[in-house]
Amino acid sequence: MKIHIYPDYNAMCLAAAGIIVDQVKLKPNSLFCLTSGDTPAGIYKYLVKYAHEGKVNFSNCYFVGLDEWVGMDKNDEGSCTNFLFETFFIPAKIHPSKMMVFNAKATDLDESCRAMDNFIKSHGPLDIMLVGVGLNGHIGLNEPGVDFNSYAHHSPLAPLTISVGQKYFKQQTQLTESITLGLKHLQEAKIPMLLASGTKKAGIIASALQGEVINQVPASIFQTLPSAYVMLDKDAASGLGS
Repeated sequence: MKIHIYPDYNAMCLAAAGIIVDQVKLKPNSLFCLTSGDTPAGIYKYLVKYAHEGKVNFSNCYFVGLDEWVGMDKNDEGSCTNFLFETFFIPAKIHPSKMMVFNAKATDLDESCRAMDNFIKSHGPLDIMLVGVGLNGHIGLNEPGVDFNSYAHHSPLAPLTISVGQKYFKQQTQLTESITLGLKHLQEAKIPMLLASGTKKAGIIASALQGEVINQVPASIFQTLPSAYVMLDKDAASGLGS
């Protein structure tokens, strides 16, 4: 992995957006995995701006959503998919045929996982897989204890994720289970990209990048990925030793 530290959040987002734009220019039909949450929001603002200015053309690219709360879809405010549609898919005018998100309301979640795996298999491998990191070290919604060799799967949420996840909703919301791409997807991506900002992430970033590689800290898998980019603002990197 290559660790890049930036002076602030905006500089990190600008750099990450630049890598994505360069990938599109290199391969116009690239396949991207996009994550939701506070951290990537600034990246999507730059990408939408560049698309409107004609600096990048996403029309031939393919996109998948990283994860979702089981029981929700793009119409549920606070859902991962709603975030992607509102911040990127709609403003960047991505055609529905070019994207795949989890059907987290499906009666057969295993089939929803197979559909995602098949979409990636058909259009992949993933060129860039964009992920953040949870306070418990989760990647996507791959919670502590996850099998490093898993593809798309669904599983119960960790208590900390349920608690922190409430920030995305206007009222207390029952969260019990997730559906997510697996860490095997991350290992197979050409460029796995981890983003983190803020001092609240400093502890888990230090554990993930300089501690033991262990599935109780899923983000520690980045230590095993030679082509990975780890992009941090200086606050998130403040716990790293020399």
